[in-house]
Amino acid sequence: MNAPAEAVSSTRRAQARYLQVDPEVVRQRFDREPFLLAHSLPQHPLLQLPRLIELARALPEDSVEYNSGKLELNQPAALTPRNGLSIEQTLHEIETCGSWMVLKNVEQDAEYRALLDMCLDEIQPLIETVAPGMCRRRSFIFVSSPGATTPYHVDYEYNFLLHMRGDKTITVWNGEDRSVMSEIERERMVTGGHRNLPYKDEFAAKGKAFNLRPGMGVHVPMSSPHHVKVGDHVSISLSITFLSKPGERIRALHEANAFLRKHGVTPAEVGASKTRDALKFLTYRIARAGTRQWIRFRGMLGRKSS
Repeated sequence: MNAPAEAVSSTRRAQARYLQVDPEVVRQRFDREPFLLAHSLPQHPLLQLPRLIELARALPEDSVEYNSGKLELNQPAALTPRNGLSIEQTLHEIETCGSWMVLKNVEQDAEYRALLDMCLDEIQPLIETVAPGMCRRRSFIFVSSPGATTPYHVDYEYNFLLHMRGDKTITVWNGEDRSVMSEIERERMVTGGHRNLPYKDEFAAKGKAFNLRPGMGVHVPMSSPHHVKVGDHVSISLSITFLSKPGERIRALHEANAFLRKHGVTPAEVGASKTRDALKFLTYRIARAGTRQWIRFRGMLGRKSS
């Protein structure tokens, strides 16, 4: 008698171990500082170029971002040059076309969603005491030509960047250092601003560089500025990301500060006062809930009777 599909899936998930991490390192350093890890994914069939071409065809157009890979660290987002190719041409010619591409939210595909979940299911028990309530699981795949540069930028999520092919160097900065990313830039990031940040040469001494080869990965703490330089061969990397209850709270506090600043108030920095943060978070949640209720009520007022 065949086992139920759910039982088979559960058994496979229990047996698969993709990440090789020291649990104590994760507990001590997660979201505090970047650290290296190992993984067994470089030969995974979902992460080979032919399968990625199929994935790119299937994803919605707004889930594929690509441009020239010949960028400056201090690249203005609005001036990012395109490469003049289609999505499929870019992937077919990635060895020579001098491009950078990211396939966004690949968990929209069931196979990639399963891979994401299997990886993050290995991480979740290790961080539950410091970042409980894992949520907003997402995954991105980066495909870059030799020599491509990803500008100095920031992402608002916990990130494990797992490298599959070629070599690349990622340099990571401390997201709590206001000299490399100001409070206002942090607020802009969580309220819809572009990920690129202004870069200055004096930042270089403060960054920590990690040279990645296939089978290596690095944890990038939430809101940590970073940039990437690809080596002499095509590069493929998988980024598995998520948030947590504490992470969502911090995001809400920065959104609240952005709201206050927009209305002429200079707010205390997030983390400067636990009491102020608690009051601000509660007030912001109430205000957001009230706004949602008003939108629903206004929608009801605007409905036509049948």
